[in-house]
Amino acid sequence: MNDILQAMITRRSCKSFLPDPVPQEMIDGMIEAGLYAASWMGRQMPVILAVTDPQERDLLSRLNARYDALKRPDPFYGAPAVLCVLVPKDAPAGVEDGSLVLGNLMLAAHSLGIGSCWIHRARQVFEDPEGIALLRRAGLDETYRGVGHCVIGYPKKQNDRIPPRREGRVFRL
Repeated sequence: MNDILQAMITRRSCKSFLPDPVPQEMIDGMIEAGLYAASWMGRQMPVILAVTDPQERDLLSRLNARYDALKRPDPFYGAPAVLCVLVPKDAPAGVEDGSLVLGNLMLAAHSLGIGSCWIHRARQVFEDPEGIALLRRAGLDETYRGVGHCVIGYPKKQNDRIPPRREGRVFRL
């Protein structure tokens, strides 16, 4: 099996991170992989907001927790960095394109030995006045909508368990 297929099969979401920061060159590699995701008509509409500053990361986590039905104190599981994927609100296939970016980010992280997890509620976070202020500090504005947060960091423990796939999910004509 080739390396890409192996990475797709063995990647797992990480829900417990060490506080150690991820080196910037590794983050940049993940971002580059995200930017090469397929996009509608090759338009490359998604953008990535890399949040590595601890105060901004904590603010983002608190904003996300406002909309978390489970009311977790840190819905980012202690990950030291967050790669937020956003798209223009008027992008015809924005959510789809942003989802492909998130998939690439998580596979790239896995290939580098970094844990990752897709965290929802990015739309709500970046519709919140404090989320809009965060966007503005980054040079963006409220014309963007959040698709998802990719939290990244070193895993506290490895999750090597590959659960079996559910039967009956493939149909053929």
